Amino acid sequence: MPGAGRLLLWRHGRTAYNATARLQGQVDIPLDDAGRWQARTAASRIASRYAPTLVVSSDLSRAAETADALGRVLDLVVERDPRLRERGFGEWEGLTGHEIEARWPDEFTVWRTGGDPAGVGAESRADVAARVGAAVREYAARVGREGTVVVVSHGAAIGSVVADLLGQPPHWRGVVGMLNAHWAELTPDRGGNEPAWRLHGYNLGPTDASSDWNAGPDVAAPDESADADTRDPD
Repeated sequence: MPGAGRLLLWRHGRTAYNATARLQGQVDIPLDDAGRWQARTAASRIASRYAPTLVVSSDLSRAAETADALGRVLDLVVERDPRLRERGFGEWEGLTGHEIEARWPDEFTVWRTGGDPAGVGAESRADVAARVGAAVREYAARVGREGTVVVVSHGAAIGSVVADLLGQPPHWRGVVGMLNAHWAELTPDRGGNEPAWRLHGYNLGPTDASSDWNAGPDVAAPDESADADTRDPD
């Protein structure tokens, strides 16, 4: 039976590759300025809402930076685990969807319809679910029933492990993509039922923090009242 009272699967903040719609995979891309703001903002909300007792992270820098923002707020040491890395996409990493489709049209179609493209070095969904799921279950088992574990990972990896925890097949596409610095909340079923986890929320985040989350914090419009008498009439 799962040990944790609550599990949060938190996606990292925005990167330059996210902003330009490039497939990241396991390329080690840092957060950009908007991503650092997202991480700080979401970390404050997570800390106040859930009071986590354990924070673990992928060792890729974009996830590690995001996790460290929460670690600082909570005064907790963040653990790193390469099992929590993003799905590997082989030759496709660093490319846009249009570039992938132009060079691998058949494999692109397989990928977009939930399959595993062959011949490009991409990790299968089943393999991702297995390695990330093993890590998540291990960390959940380390804390008591009142504990909250935050796992900081990546979009495709989170989608795969959510499917796994809910007893769905690897190719299940029942949830949309996770937004940057947003999270899923799950709790264990204590009655011995299957699946062993229950999904309470998905794509949760501080949506009131900005009118456009991906653009960063709102910039207040300048006060024009002081110049009202000196503006040109036209």
